[in-house]
Amino acid sequence: MGIFSKILAKLGFGGSEAAAAPAQAPAASATPAAPSAPVAPATPAPVAISAVDVVSKLEGMAAKNPEKLNWKVSIVDLMKLLGLDSSLAARKELAGELGCPAEKMGDSAQMNMWLHKTVLRKLAENGGNIPAELL
Repeated sequence: MGIFSKILAKLGFGGSEAAAAPAQAPAASATPAAPSAPVAPATPAPVAISAVDVVSKLEGMAAKNPEKLNWKVSIVDLMKLLGLDSSLAARKELAGELGCPAEKMGDSAQMNMWLHKTVLRKLAENGGNIPAELL
């Protein structure tokens, strides 16, 4: 996907899921009872993904970072903490990937607020444990 996939990778998403998906797919195609096979892979995948403790990882990174980064409210600081390009161009690219409304793209402050909330929400959708107060 681009920048968002880099965010997922930096936080440890997808390592076990990517390895499990190819292993599950051949089993499902080899088994004639396909309706019951897709249900089994769907259940283990979220369990494996939900093991990603996003807040702990980010707090650990922040503790080791010499800069005081407020990743809980700032998309720029979140991207910096992950070692990603946080320039306006990179944020616009990420906003485009995630489907930011056009009216927010013209105002960097609105885009940044939308982007921060959306990135955290997408992390939660992918199995990250994001507290409700951050969403």
